[in-house]
Amino acid sequence: MAGSGEPGGRTRARLAALLVDASTGALGAAGGRVAGVYLRSGTPGLLRLAVLVGLPGPLFRPWWRLHVGRPFPVADAYRLGVQVVLPNATETVRRYPQFAAGLPFPFGSVHVPVPGGGEPLGVLTVLRPATSDTVDELLDRELLARLAEGLGAELLGLADGDETAVAWDGDPLCVRPPALRPAQARAGRFTWDPATSAVRADDRLYTLLGLRPGEFAGTVPALADAVSPADAHRILAVLRETADGKPPAAPLHLRSGDGAPLLLDVCPGPVGDGPADGGAAPVSGIVFDPGPAASADGAADLLPQGVFCLDRLGTIVYVNEAAARMAGLERARLLGRPLWEAMPWLTGPPYDDHLRGVLLSHEPVHMHVRRPDTDGAGPAEGDWLAVSVHPGADILACTLVPAGRMDAPGEEAAPDGPAVAALHLPDGADAGNPPLTPLYRPIALAIALTDAVTARQVSAVVTQELLPAFGGRRLAIYLLQERHLYLAWETGFPQDFLSPFEGVGLHARLPGVETLTSGRPLFFESMRQLEATYPGIPLDAEEGARAFLPLIASGRPVGSCILGFDRPRGFSTEERTVLTALAGLIAHAMERAQRYDTEAALARGLQQALLPRRLSAHPGVETAGRYLPGTQGLDVGGDWYDVVEAGDGLALVIGDVQGHGVQAAATMGQLRSAVRAFALGDRPPDEVLSGTNRLLIDLDPGQFASCCYLRLDPATGRALVARAGHLPPLLRCPDGRTRVLEIPGGVVLGVDPRARYPVTELSLEPDAILALYTDGLVERPGADIDEGITALGQALAKAGAAAGRRGGRSLAGVADRLTAGARDAADRPDDVALLLATRRRAPGR
Repeated sequence: MAGSGEPGGRTRARLAALLVDASTGALGAAGGRVAGVYLRSGTPGLLRLAVLVGLPGPLFRPWWRLHVGRPFPVADAYRLGVQVVLPNATETVRRYPQFAAGLPFPFGSVHVPVPGGGEPLGVLTVLRPATSDTVDELLDRELLARLAEGLGAELLGLADGDETAVAWDGDPLCVRPPALRPAQARAGRFTWDPATSAVRADDRLYTLLGLRPGEFAGTVPALADAVSPADAHRILAVLRETADGKPPAAPLHLRSGDGAPLLLDVCPGPVGDGPADGGAAPVSGIVFDPGPAASADGAADLLPQGVFCLDRLGTIVYVNEAAARMAGLERARLLGRPLWEAMPWLTGPPYDDHLRGVLLSHEPVHMHVRRPDTDGAGPAEGDWLAVSVHPGADILACTLVPAGRMDAPGEEAAPDGPAVAALHLPDGADAGNPPLTPLYRPIALAIALTDAVTARQVSAVVTQELLPAFGGRRLAIYLLQERHLYLAWETGFPQDFLSPFEGVGLHARLPGVETLTSGRPLFFESMRQLEATYPGIPLDAEEGARAFLPLIASGRPVGSCILGFDRPRGFSTEERTVLTALAGLIAHAMERAQRYDTEAALARGLQQALLPRRLSAHPGVETAGRYLPGTQGLDVGGDWYDVVEAGDGLALVIGDVQGHGVQAAATMGQLRSAVRAFALGDRPPDEVLSGTNRLLIDLDPGQFASCCYLRLDPATGRALVARAGHLPPLLRCPDGRTRVLEIPGGVVLGVDPRARYPVTELSLEPDAILALYTDGLVERPGADIDEGITALGQALAKAGAAAGRRGGRSLAGVADRLTAGARDAADRPDDVALLLATRRRAPGR
């Protein structure tokens, strides 16, 4: 977060307290055990996970960043500004298959937008036990909405009302959820205000520490000495870090002055208790005596099998001697450490998937893992441990049992595949180079590619799914056309760097060409290695690694894909295999997209041929029409408009055939011809619609249509209007007032052969603007259509005023302004048709 004008540490602490409060409050409102908050980041269109309560952050790294345009529930809640509720896995798979592929476990979820000024600041999300589609007794939607609204107001207040300053660009803050069951041990609480250095303790803490109120000085050093004189420095350090917004991942294991075991747990205090001067939020803490739990630990110490326990953040909170021996480390080096640091041989694919399943579905899992190297000689071949993980309300209980040589005669064979493979870092990998991408990444990419129909959409999916998975920063996709490669998409490369490679032939000695002609992927760990292989090739300033992948679909060359990294790195065998497989998926998607682009061009050409090439003109009337096809899917639509000479006047027509596709376009063509024929005969509006209605019923295409027909006398401005289920026209008066013409109408065409369509008379003054439109211009997901009509009326008022200030209205300019927003929309679900008309003022008046 930036722009608040406060010191970074205090701002982070207050921000952390706000997010933790909202997340923990959402747990109760939704009956969940996991919650988090996504906030906008400094990168446009990217949400970042800011707080995660109840889950280990490293296990959910693929969901730390989400693009608002991707088909995920968090993205939809943010983009549409509505709650997204998924009661169970069945509904999740149906609505969000890509999200379900990454987390294929039985759980439900709810996602609530955090409102800001103009658009949401983020999303409050909760994972909860699965329920039936109709059972929702644990979900309080109103309370969740109030929590999100309160969080939004607090965030804007923290940023001094500047919603653009509310951003999160770091890693998420992971917090343990409140315990479901109260502790059986004796416990006492305290709060510390960093602004005043004052410590307030309750009576139970005095009793637990054997103090009388007059004996406690009320300062942090006094508290640390009273709790554990030997560990006072650790207590002070933890309190300071928590005040800076970095609470510990697990309680501190301490010893009191007389040697008794104690636990200290701290977290950011309630936001409402913060100081009035805008300083850091207080820190809350609890000191408790483990009581009978210490005896239970002592009993587990005597068991021959290995036993260790994890809290919900993956921190080891207990380990017996047998488990420590199998891990090859002392107990002191295991306690308080995250699992992936203390036992890395028990993490990574597929073990992370097992742990995710335990945490989300609350079902025990059993797996085998190769025994870790405890003597430096490497693990013995076929030497395995049987691991069981049992979920509890607040901890996971894990057991380790030697499984011997799994491939020995008479014993159970080791499972095939990666489920029992030893985990090693890829060759050349280090802490900065991500290891092999999770195994579900190809599945997620494949599902995402099924939704991409254009070459641009395919490229965007690759950018959002493939690059983050492998730590890439740059992408270029070239497509093959007439034995030459042309750039279809690029991101991250320096400006004009790729220009020399545009249109190169297949004879050129370039890695992007040779990977396609040979069918072999090319990997270069650094730019020096690339330059040594291809002397004289233009290089950009970065010294990072490069991967060149052939895009070949069913043996047919499609193009090549270039991945760029911002520093040198190696590529393991597993990574090369996965990247090559993903290149095949991309190639098939690109080939399908190219075919779609060709067919879409033909289909839209057909549709344009059905629309009028020019509108009938009249010296006293100016008209302007606009049509925009939908951008989702190949199907053409059924919207149309027309202006027809009717006797000594003009007929203005707009209509919308239900549905999309060739059938809708064909029906539209038939209806346009029918209306035009009736209009040329100068029939009254009600007869035009009645005759067209009977014709559509006789054709029986299985479709219906809406229509608005207006017959205008240019000389007098008298207009007769009839509506068949269509949206009401808008009228902008010469004085700038804009209103909706509430005209009575009949049912849509094609339903009732006896339908009647009442006629309404109105007057069109000179310089007034009449607007006829279809629903694609005013409908927005999650919003009422009346709001869209109101917004269009306001835009019409402004566009007409702007045209008037320029001296004489240009109706074409007004039409362009009204359709500008729809024209710029990348995903336009429906067609848009607009017809404007105005009477010219007579000369000399």
